[in-house]
Amino acid sequence: MGMTFAEKALGKAAGYPVKAGEVVTVEPHFCMSHDNAAPIAKTFKKIGVPKVWKPDHLVFILDHAIPAPTDEHAVNHKEIREFVEEQGIPHFYDVTSKGGVCHQKMCEEGFALPGLIMIGSDSHTCTYGAYGAFSTGIGRSEMAAAWATGKIWFRVPESLKITVTGKFNKGVSAKDLILKIIGDIKADGADYMSVEFHGPAIEAMSIAERMTLCNMGIEMGAKNAVCPPDQKVLDAIKGIEKTNEWEALWADEDAVYASELSYDLGELVPCVAKPHTVDNYAPIDEVKGTKIHQAFLGSCTNARIEDLRLAAGILKGKEVAVRTIVIPASWRVYRQALNEGLLDVFMDAGCVITNPGCGPCMGNHEGILAPGETCISTANRNFKGRMGNKESFIYLASPMTVAASALKGEIADPREVL
Repeated sequence: MGMTFAEKALGKAAGYPVKAGEVVTVEPHFCMSHDNAAPIAKTFKKIGVPKVWKPDHLVFILDHAIPAPTDEHAVNHKEIREFVEEQGIPHFYDVTSKGGVCHQKMCEEGFALPGLIMIGSDSHTCTYGAYGAFSTGIGRSEMAAAWATGKIWFRVPESLKITVTGKFNKGVSAKDLILKIIGDIKADGADYMSVEFHGPAIEAMSIAERMTLCNMGIEMGAKNAVCPPDQKVLDAIKGIEKTNEWEALWADEDAVYASELSYDLGELVPCVAKPHTVDNYAPIDEVKGTKIHQAFLGSCTNARIEDLRLAAGILKGKEVAVRTIVIPASWRVYRQALNEGLLDVFMDAGCVITNPGCGPCMGNHEGILAPGETCISTANRNFKGRMGNKESFIYLASPMTVAASALKGEIADPREVL
């Protein structure tokens, strides 16, 4: 009987064959934390271990509130810097022009690698599955224990196989696919499962598109989400690998799955997730014309160069009707967008461009909503209060749909603008 990706990756890390349902203890390859490294450090110190297990296996990336918008955030950052110096942690991305959103940096800096066991104190750590890693978010106390012991236990998850065929129609993208999947199976449809994306359409997708899919695995309850580590991945990591311990693993043809789904990209239409849950799916025709007050192009889901190109293609030569905030995923993406003239397109259209980071996605700064306001966003969550105010409304959509809506001041169908 064949093995799923999760069984292979966790079995390799454990050192013996495993099956879904078994409990294993493994050593993680990289442990990522962002601004929450400060409270994790406090818990770590209570354990009584003077030094972290392997300083070079920890990665700290400031991104949730940068530059610090309040004195509380400034103190938080200060504590992290002190801990980094005290522990001799080499992989630290501070508030500099080398940083960006944590999940983007983990991928572009060569930490996300096929077959690795990766953990992060952020639920969207599942993003690294786009590179074929077994990658998952964990809690703060768990992370503190991992820093101290170099160990973490998992129940080997059952797996959900999603096979994708066909080609996207005009105005439709990977964000529309993942919102459709979540709308179909709901927020708990893949609880503690390993979601595997298969099929010729996945093979045809760019790594950026796969990152969008894997990023939102957690929004259907998944433990991890993963795409095959094909030649695109091998080409992307060549020369930047932070370890040589990686291995391109993938499920066997005769692997056993708890459930299987299939999607034809040609059947998809632009869509949104309506307030106040990610699984509140609606095709664009159901919400078209809904008034908005703000549009947001950013977050760890859709702020890569490919996303910015799609949005700029719609905004070029036009002017937005509502305040529109653009936040590239990293300074590397920012610089590329600058060199390609995309930032000029956004500024000419009336957009506000801010420094790479999470920005309003976490409701900390750079675009908090007022009571009663509505935002259309490329981010991954639309819960009440997510963008800083519990009386506001958030619609999730693709970069093309967000850009088209920004032009009209209401939710719009990108196919009509294109």
